[in-house]
Amino acid sequence: MTGTAFDRPIRLGTRASPLAIRQAEMTRDALLAAHGWADDRVELVPMVASGDRILDRALADVGGKALWTRELDVALVERRIDAAVHSMKDVETFRPTDFVIAAVLPRADVRDRLIGAPSIAALPNGARVGTSSPRRSAQLLALRPDLTLTLFRGNVATRLAKLAAGEADATLLAAAGLDRLGQGDTGHAIATDMMLPAPAQGAVGIEVRADDGAVRAIISAINHAPSCGCVTIERALLEVLGADCRSPVGALAMARADGHYDFQAQLLAIDGSAMIAEQAVLRDDEDARALGRDLLARAPDSVRRLFAG
Repeated sequence: MTGTAFDRPIRLGTRASPLAIRQAEMTRDALLAAHGWADDRVELVPMVASGDRILDRALADVGGKALWTRELDVALVERRIDAAVHSMKDVETFRPTDFVIAAVLPRADVRDRLIGAPSIAALPNGARVGTSSPRRSAQLLALRPDLTLTLFRGNVATRLAKLAAGEADATLLAAAGLDRLGQGDTGHAIATDMMLPAPAQGAVGIEVRADDGAVRAIISAINHAPSCGCVTIERALLEVLGADCRSPVGALAMARADGHYDFQAQLLAIDGSAMIAEQAVLRDDEDARALGRDLLARAPDSVRRLFAG
């Protein structure tokens, strides 16, 4: 490999779900283009994540977001893979210091899409909406307290099949995932001023061992700096809040031409009955942490108790 001591393909670890494989393929293609490599210089190493096996319980009840990263983490430590490809919104807030995000691909559509109705307002009274996301649940109930929420877990195809089988009247999925799977015409996009996305939604990150300078240099060649900056800002908010998969939080950073970020954040009570939100122009992740501390200080107890910050 040009400029490195590698005499073998670089191995990209990925979850085995169709969307994860597609995101790993995007990463592979970016690496091939950036380094001028032949197709056989990047190898995909799929593995089934715990989160893909356990579908009948909420993520918070069975181990949290670590269920998406556990198998990839072990493979990285054991050097069976050189890098791991992640949907950044599914990466737990606090990561082992042995790992570092070396690149973020250009961010895709950050919005949610509603499938089953043309809009949230158009949902029938008392409609059942399938979701496993505390954020989506809280935001829906804030808008429509009459809705009934039911647990939907699984990959995109699984959740769409549950909807088709009548297990719910509607569901919400990330627009980015649908687009990457060639289903961009599925559902109706919900504006971010109605439903603020999850932190890092729509972003793909590539993680490497912190002490592996050669691989880090290879991967960093495909980093999209504006997207990486936005993800860093949004995850800094999660860190200072002590947020986990039980915490209903929305956040969105947008890179500006002057190097600053237009930022929105929203913390909610589980049942949508209370919310605190803020908009600001931030310079960096330290500004995001300061904003997070301010939000927690001003939040009602029904919101504040959901965060460990």
